[in-house]
Amino acid sequence: MTDELEPVGDHTKVRRKIDNTLARFAAAHEELAAEEAKRQERRDRLIARPAALLEQTRTRLQRVVAPVKAEASADDDQAAPQTRLQEKKQRRSERSVRIGRIACAVLAGLIFLATGALWGTKTWFNSKFTEIAALDENSADIQNAAGQTGDENFLIVGSDTRAGATAEENVGDADLVGGARSDTVMLAHIPADRKRAVVVSFPRDLEITRPSCERYDANTGTYATEVVAAAQKVKLNTAYAVGGPKCLTKWVQQLTGLRINHFVGIDFGGFKEMVDAVHGVAVHVDKPIKDSVLGMVIAQTGDVTISGDQALSYVRARHVQGDPTSDYGRIKRQQEFIAALLHKAMSQGVITDPTQLTDFVTAFARSTFGDNIGVDQMLTLAQSMKGLDTSKLTFLTVPTTGEANSRGNEVLLDTKSKELFQAMIDNTALPGTPEYEAAHAAASPTQTPPPTSVKTSKPPSKSTSSDP
Repeated sequence: MTDELEPVGDHTKVRRKIDNTLARFAAAHEELAAEEAKRQERRDRLIARPAALLEQTRTRLQRVVAPVKAEASADDDQAAPQTRLQEKKQRRSERSVRIGRIACAVLAGLIFLATGALWGTKTWFNSKFTEIAALDENSADIQNAAGQTGDENFLIVGSDTRAGATAEENVGDADLVGGARSDTVMLAHIPADRKRAVVVSFPRDLEITRPSCERYDANTGTYATEVVAAAQKVKLNTAYAVGGPKCLTKWVQQLTGLRINHFVGIDFGGFKEMVDAVHGVAVHVDKPIKDSVLGMVIAQTGDVTISGDQALSYVRARHVQGDPTSDYGRIKRQQEFIAALLHKAMSQGVITDPTQLTDFVTAFARSTFGDNIGVDQMLTLAQSMKGLDTSKLTFLTVPTTGEANSRGNEVLLDTKSKELFQAMIDNTALPGTPEYEAAHAAASPTQTPPPTSVKTSKPPSKSTSSDP
């Protein structure tokens, strides 16, 4: 090596060049050696990896095979090693298991997607319903609330609002008949055990004591801060006209003691569209139905399939020629028609036809308003009725004297009404049925029940109300 302090001559310069060249060669050699070491390390890892993988695979196979071998060779001191054929079969079996697991995962994904699509559709339908406050499930008027757990009580109201009605509907318009009244009131009770269904109708001219209620605006579906005072000896349909769904629900709970947990309101137009959506509903007509206000409703007799317009007149007619019962005849037709409509809506022809089903639910949603209603709730009502035979589905009218009083109102029979609604609350036999009579006879074996009187006098007289 040269000394940097020695005099620089030609000889020194040559030696320095040699030294620098040797240093560069040494550095390059060290760099190449380091790279070679890295390459060797990588080669070693590549060589070792398959062995490790093979070992891991062998270990997993042993974990699977060992229990099987141990069970098969329980009586042997030492299990014989697997042959290659056995290992091949084992690998094939494991591959089948993996494929099965993948298939299950894919199926689960498809089910999830389908469920998501169904949920989205149901959410869309539910969004079409108009929510209007109606319920008070914590009311002090509810009797034995704990005993009613699981019961479904639908208060179903047909509103006679003319808002948006067309001339073809033959119901008048909002200028001639303003506001909204409960043209139809039904209470559908389905107990928790779902073994029966009871539908009780209330005459629109039933005389009631209307409770104090917040004033209701049928056009906006809202309640005002004004409270309308209670009133005695007024018609039932005024409860809805004055206080809307809340007031009607309040009166029904006071009368029945039942917990109303669903309120369903339907207007004229929606009712007609629902019937047309299922391509008409069949009714049985003994003789032509002609109403002095609505005109000819059904001219044919026998089993007749009627359209939406006819159906609307069929359930509204209360001045039918030859029928002196007025509201009672209409109630009977309404009950029969609702049962027929539910049966048609739940039939295979509608359920399995996406177009009909969608049209029906859309029409129902568009024309329906209320509280705690939607696809799930309405299917509960429809399916519960569908699964019952005729002996378990009972249509009733709230007990009345059957004749209008001097004010043109129907008079409620308080004692019989209390017996009816108590039987519904307790889920016991309904008054008037053989089961009820047998139960009361067994409870009082020493007493002879009075004979049941059969009314043979004239049928209920027509109400003096002039409302259609």
